[in-house]
Amino acid sequence: MNVTTGSTTGTGPCPPHPRAADTADRGGPWAALRRLDAGLRAWLGASRLRFVLAFATVLIAGYNLRFWQETFATLGEPAAKDLLFLVALALILIVVHALLLLLAPGRRLPAFLAALLCLVAAIVAYFSDAYGVYFDKDMLRNVFQTDAAETAGLLSGRLFAWFLLLGALPATFLARVRLPEESWRQRLGTGGLAFAGGLAFVAALALGFSAHLAAFLREHKPLRYLVNPVNVIYGSVHLALADASGTRTLRDIEGPVQRVAGGTGTKPLLVFLVVGETARAASFELGGYERPTNPRLSHEPGVVYFSKARSCGTSTALSLPCMFSHLGRERFDAEEARYQTQLLDTLARGGVDVEWRDNNSGCKHVCDRVRHVDYREHPRGGLCAGELCFDEVMLQGLEGELRGLRRDTLIVFHQAGSHGPAYAERYPPAFETFAPTCRSPELGRCERQAVVNAYDNTILYTDHNLARQIELLKAFESEFDSLLIYVSDHGESLGENGLYLHAAPYFMAPDEQTHVPLLMWMSSGYRQRAGLDSACLRKRATAPASHDDIYHTVLAALRLRNAAYQRQQDLLASCRRGW
Repeated sequence: MNVTTGSTTGTGPCPPHPRAADTADRGGPWAALRRLDAGLRAWLGASRLRFVLAFATVLIAGYNLRFWQETFATLGEPAAKDLLFLVALALILIVVHALLLLLAPGRRLPAFLAALLCLVAAIVAYFSDAYGVYFDKDMLRNVFQTDAAETAGLLSGRLFAWFLLLGALPATFLARVRLPEESWRQRLGTGGLAFAGGLAFVAALALGFSAHLAAFLREHKPLRYLVNPVNVIYGSVHLALADASGTRTLRDIEGPVQRVAGGTGTKPLLVFLVVGETARAASFELGGYERPTNPRLSHEPGVVYFSKARSCGTSTALSLPCMFSHLGRERFDAEEARYQTQLLDTLARGGVDVEWRDNNSGCKHVCDRVRHVDYREHPRGGLCAGELCFDEVMLQGLEGELRGLRRDTLIVFHQAGSHGPAYAERYPPAFETFAPTCRSPELGRCERQAVVNAYDNTILYTDHNLARQIELLKAFESEFDSLLIYVSDHGESLGENGLYLHAAPYFMAPDEQTHVPLLMWMSSGYRQRAGLDSACLRKRATAPASHDDIYHTVLAALRLRNAAYQRQQDLLASCRRGW
């Protein structure tokens, strides 16, 4: 029996159609991409050493553009030997990153680690390029403590595109690379030889360019925080080790607290401590800024503005706990701070009622042992939309609460203030006085004046909030002797020298990030009770001040002392005669 297949007129299969055969040969663009993908993966997977060197080369060349721009700029008009040093530096960085990856065992782990590093490097490269961010350990601490609302403010279409093209797509490719099987003897032999050779190569280059390298590391230290992604790896490991080794029991480092006799008043003392977020002194009308950003406070005769105040750090994660510690910037350790007593603990032990009101990303463990209200976790109507609340929300219900106070009280208000890059979301529409404003998180893509306008509107809104708090304290002058202190945690860069936002390493941070506004207001009863001399206060306000003074000033303002108290760091001490 004859069997026919594919045709009713022949005894054999039909020949393929000419057009179909041509398509099969060419395969189309997707087939070409698949062949390229398979070929590259096969080439990379043929040798572990080839894979780590190729990946490290792409990482250092393609994900470190800002590092190379800043490094090249340090050379001025480079000579031939300077260019050779740049080549040597690139080779050193490539080999160091390759050696780190070479330590990973197995066929698949190096590829997965490379994919992970690619994802991290893409994000780090974006923020270094867009905002001029330096990723030191303080910046990383700030990143790890950032909440969802702050993170959402940084998201943009450009970030997603950047992450997709430089992160997700390369990472997907890398994760599919399979390295050759090796026995442990082969790994020990070839891997050990390669590792030793790499170290020798790095040592030879370092010795050969020792003069250049020593000068570069000594004179341009901040640049090491731009080497991506080893900057993030080093900083993260440092923070993890510090956290793991920290003492887990709370230690009293301040000593017993005592109430100071003196003063003629009998009313309870009430102190409002308002911690501003990201306000810079350069944008405060009270400090000489040419724009009317403080229209209400500048017409309030009782306000004393300290014009030379400096922050403890350039990020909330560092500055906030530092200003509540008596240790000061030079001795403060952020890793240890959460296990040490600080100002709020001392006040509570001294019989002061303490409350923390938060409209920011948390108190960084400062308020762990006192009453606290987080308005972003429990938003109250009218002034909140999702996780974002305007700072006036912290005044809701406050008048009724004050009516019930009977003891000396400190209330801390932790503002959202001027936190960027979404400055235009920090104030209600009614405060859009300066226009046009930048409404993109990609500040570098806006006109600089639009960025400044949006930021200045946040300062205008802060002025409004502080004026409202002063009005409230005035309304209760018959019941309390009151004091308001406002200080920002750090400043902000608005495009000066290509920098945006904050958290630059302190030793090279610009003035815009460390010079902060600090002001006080006192009720007439408080001034009289403490014997404060107004002329003396105005003179003291022109002298240097800092976050280091906040602990001692607040402690003494509530008539308390302990062994940690330093009179020379009490901003009111030289002008106070009452206690």
